[in-house]
Amino acid sequence: MNIKTIAIGSDHAGFDLKETLKAYLATKGITVKDFGPASDARADYPDYAHPVASFVEEDKTNQTFGILICGSGNGINMTANKHQEIRSALCWMPEIAELARLHNNANILVLPARYISIDEAKKCVDVFFSTEFEGGRHTDRVNKICCV
Repeated sequence: MNIKTIAIGSDHAGFDLKETLKAYLATKGITVKDFGPASDARADYPDYAHPVASFVEEDKTNQTFGILICGSGNGINMTANKHQEIRSALCWMPEIAELARLHNNANILVLPARYISIDEAKKCVDVFFSTEFEGGRHTDRVNKICCV
């Protein structure tokens, strides 16, 4: 996969995992744009989900992806999916991350910080960003997701 940038954001529950994954991605030479928060102080997930989703949405080259993290992954995932060009996928195991890319052309990986180990999160990241969209029969389905 040709990745230009990975935008990342979380709430307070996802802060530590966000920082860990930023460092992990840096070791792979991937540019990471951190949309916050800057600490583990209480933070509202929409304040970080919207900027990450907008950043991914604005890149028309399809080379910018995102990672969002909150406690369960649900709230931040729901928020990101309000954006028309976003296909955000809540993943807690590598197989789901792979299918999110392969069949759904997901462009944001969401991780549930309170329900995933650091090792599993890294595996999800690796699989998500190394899997290409399969296209074919999945293309028509993905094209029906947008509601405009």
